[in-house]
Amino acid sequence: MIKNIICLVILLAMCPVTALAQQHAIEKALDDYNRAPSAKTANSFFSLLEQEEFTEEKIRFSPQVPADSVHQQVWYWASEWFYDKQDYNKSKDYGLKALKLYHGDSDSKADCLNLLGCIYVRLGDFKNAASYAKQCLNIDMASGDHDRISSSMNTLAGIYMAAHQADEAEKLIVQAINHADLANNPARKAVLLGTASEIYHTLTQEEKALDYAQQAYDLEQKLGRSLPAAYRLDQKASALMGLKRYKEAEGALRQAIPVMREQGDLHSLAIADNHLGTCLIWQKRNDEAFPFFREAADLLVKMGDPVNEMYSRRGLCLSLWESNPDSARSELNRFNFLKDSLYTSESAEALARLNAEFGNDQLTMENKQVRNARTRDRIIAVALLLLLAAAAWWVIRRQRQRQQQHINKLMHEIERLKAESEAARAAMASSQAYITDVEKALPNEPAPTIVGVTENEFLTRVIDFVNDHLEQGDFGLENMADHFAMSVSTLRRRLQDATGVAPKSYIQAIQMQRACNLLDSGLQIADVAMQCGFTEPGSFTRTFKRVLGLTPSQYRTRA
Repeated sequence: MIKNIICLVILLAMCPVTALAQQHAIEKALDDYNRAPSAKTANSFFSLLEQEEFTEEKIRFSPQVPADSVHQQVWYWASEWFYDKQDYNKSKDYGLKALKLYHGDSDSKADCLNLLGCIYVRLGDFKNAASYAKQCLNIDMASGDHDRISSSMNTLAGIYMAAHQADEAEKLIVQAINHADLANNPARKAVLLGTASEIYHTLTQEEKALDYAQQAYDLEQKLGRSLPAAYRLDQKASALMGLKRYKEAEGALRQAIPVMREQGDLHSLAIADNHLGTCLIWQKRNDEAFPFFREAADLLVKMGDPVNEMYSRRGLCLSLWESNPDSARSELNRFNFLKDSLYTSESAEALARLNAEFGNDQLTMENKQVRNARTRDRIIAVALLLLLAAAAWWVIRRQRQRQQQHINKLMHEIERLKAESEAARAAMASSQAYITDVEKALPNEPAPTIVGVTENEFLTRVIDFVNDHLEQGDFGLENMADHFAMSVSTLRRRLQDATGVAPKSYIQAIQMQRACNLLDSGLQIADVAMQCGFTEPGSFTRTFKRVLGLTPSQYRTRA
């Protein structure tokens, strides 16, 4: 009996070592090929991939095969290998090298483009992700293969969802599901239903999201696919949390997480950890939430995923605030750094341009007659494109000018509301001051409601909240919604109805109005930036100039 136990322990200890040794062997074979590219070193690389059952068919090269063809295959499969191992930077490098060697439009080139789209999503670069995914979709649409079309549409839908363009993602996923039905591929449809669940969750249509996740889970169960079934449980949990059914969501996540950990899908594990931590926070079980956010943050740093790491940092801040405020502030600083570096107006505008270029309402291919049109027709097409580009540039410029004028009006309105509010408070000395302590703005504490108040009172409270939280950096819509005990979507809709501009623009107007007052007081520009919610003066100066048309120094020395 003891002998059997010892043998079992030895076998269990050897399993991860053997897997790691195999991984090192594959990477060494790839290094050997890069140092001395030949049919022989390529075949050694593919032989090891076959032993891992990573390729579906045997790949071998004779010495007569052109070098570029060998390079193309080796580098493509190296990209697939590193993507599977979640080393996205190496995966990207090999994928880009392989892409240069494809000629014409082929299924193989489409596979490489699709892979690059997925890689750039993992790296948080949605502009490049969308570009490669669209090129892949063009090739697949030309092929008429419904299964491939549904796959590339799913990739593009996922990119738009990750880039906070869920409306565009919804249009794509509906078409993708129709193509999957035509292809009669239940495994593909399960994936698409899961994507649809995430999209409708983003659109806060939680009942619909839950229904799609359940359909996807049932399909995965029938197919006997345990890891994809765990993904569907994670998607189901997101919808359940949106419906505030936290206990059910927790149960689904606790069922999914061990499968992800056992199967070694660390990226999905980190995302599920974030979801479970959030679920526990909403149940006011902050101490239990901490280890899940901690594991998620550590994994996401290693994998280079700043988008999901940002949510881990926010969760760590919330879970630590009462027990360890200093550590919580450190996590909050990291959260703000990631937020500022990821969500810039430049990246948003770039994605919007891609969205216009892709024309998702007309996902059809040019026919052969158009592709073979004469040079005169091509020149006309180019001229029209240039004309459209010039028109788009003019429209964007006009919109920016109108936005700048609107923000200036908003700043005057904010100043007026503040003055009225201060006068009212002076007349009502016995009224309770608004809570400004950032600790009480967390979801563990009761928050003031804004249901039933007048529009001016609502805006006054928003202005107060932003001003009170600028220095701490937690003046965003999520924290504001928590503070006012309402959903983010409801707050966003009400704020936009009351002001006529996007909430981000209104918050920016509050920042700029405060900045003008502080600059007039003679405060140093760096201190003004900090007190207006900017982590560094350069970002403050750029925003101030974009909104008001002159730098803070020019504003201070104006006549």
